[in-house]
Amino acid sequence: MTKLTAKTLFATVCTTAVLGLAALPAQAGKTVDAIKARGQLICGVNTGLAGFSAADSQGNWSGLDVDVCKAIAAAMLGDPNKVKYVPLNAQQRFTALQSGEIDILSRNTTWTLTRDASLGMHFTGTTYYDGQGFMVPAKGKIKSAKQLKGATVCVQSGTTTEKNLTDFSRANNLGIKPVVFEKQEASTSAYFSGRCQAFTTDASGLASIRNKEAKNPAEHLILPELISKEPLGPSVRRGDDEFFAIAKWVVYALIEAEEYGITQAKVDELAKSSTDPVVGRILGTTEDTGKLLGLDKSWAANAIKAVGNYGEIFERNVGPKSALGMPRGNNNLWNKGGFMYAPPVR
Repeated sequence: MTKLTAKTLFATVCTTAVLGLAALPAQAGKTVDAIKARGQLICGVNTGLAGFSAADSQGNWSGLDVDVCKAIAAAMLGDPNKVKYVPLNAQQRFTALQSGEIDILSRNTTWTLTRDASLGMHFTGTTYYDGQGFMVPAKGKIKSAKQLKGATVCVQSGTTTEKNLTDFSRANNLGIKPVVFEKQEASTSAYFSGRCQAFTTDASGLASIRNKEAKNPAEHLILPELISKEPLGPSVRRGDDEFFAIAKWVVYALIEAEEYGITQAKVDELAKSSTDPVVGRILGTTEDTGKLLGLDKSWAANAIKAVGNYGEIFERNVGPKSALGMPRGNNNLWNKGGFMYAPPVR
C-alpha cells in the first residue's frame, strides 16, 4: 500500500467516524433529566412587565418571554402548561439561574460580554432587539434626550440601564443626576409622583410601563432617541450543552416557522399537505431532527401549535395591535428589513 493510499484510507475512516458520531441521538444532560423527571420547566421571569411577562389576577402568565418558556415546555414535555414561573427582580435573576433555582432565565435581559463571559451562563439568542430610551412628561419642554442637561432621572440599579445612563451623560456632558432604586416599581412610582424629571429603561419597557401604570398614558412622552443596543434573550446555565441546544433551537424553529408561513392554526394542515422540504423538516413529517436534540420528532410542531410562530408571538404580546403598540422594526424577519435570522432547521 502506498503512503498516499494509506493517508486516503485514514482520512476516509476518520470522516466516517465523525459523521457517525454526528448522527448519534443526543444524550440528555442533567438539566434535561431534571425537567423530564419533575415533568415541569422552571422559568425565571420578570415580576411584572406587560407584553413580556406578567400575571393576571388568576395567576396566569403571559408575554413574549413567557411564550418562549411555553414553547420549550411544549417541545420537551408535549404541554405548554407544564411551566412553573418564578418572578425575579434584576438583582435576583442571575443568582437564581446560577444556583439552579430555575432552569432558564427568560426575563428581558440584555446579552452583554460581561454577563456571557463571567456569570456562568449562556445566552441562547435574541428574542427582542431593543434599545434604551427616556420617558418624560408630555407637557414639559424636553423633546430630545440631549435636553436632559442636569436633569434628575429615575433608574433601576443592577441593570445595564444604570451604566448606559452614566455613559450617555458623560459622553454628552449632560451632568444627569441618577435617582437609583433597587426595584423597578419604586423607580416608576418615583417618576410618576414627580420626583424625577425623566425615567429611563429599554424602549419596550417604557411602552409597557406607560400603558400599565400611567393614569393617562397620553401625558407621557417617550423620546425618539435610543442610547444603546439592548439585544434581549433567554439564558441557561453553562455545563449542560444538551439543554442549551434545545433552548436555542426551539426559538430558531419559531423564527423559521414564520419565514416559511407555518402558523399556529396551520400546523396540522401543513403537516399533511405541504411538499416543501423545509416545512417537512420543521414539522417532523419528512425528517426526524428531534432525535438529535433528544426530543420527539414533533418537537417544533408542538412548540408552534402551543404559541404560534415568532411573528404571531410578537403581534400578540407587543405588536402594533397589542396594548403596547410597538412597531415590528428591527424585530422583523431578515428578508423584511429586520434582524430576525435563524440558522436552518436541517
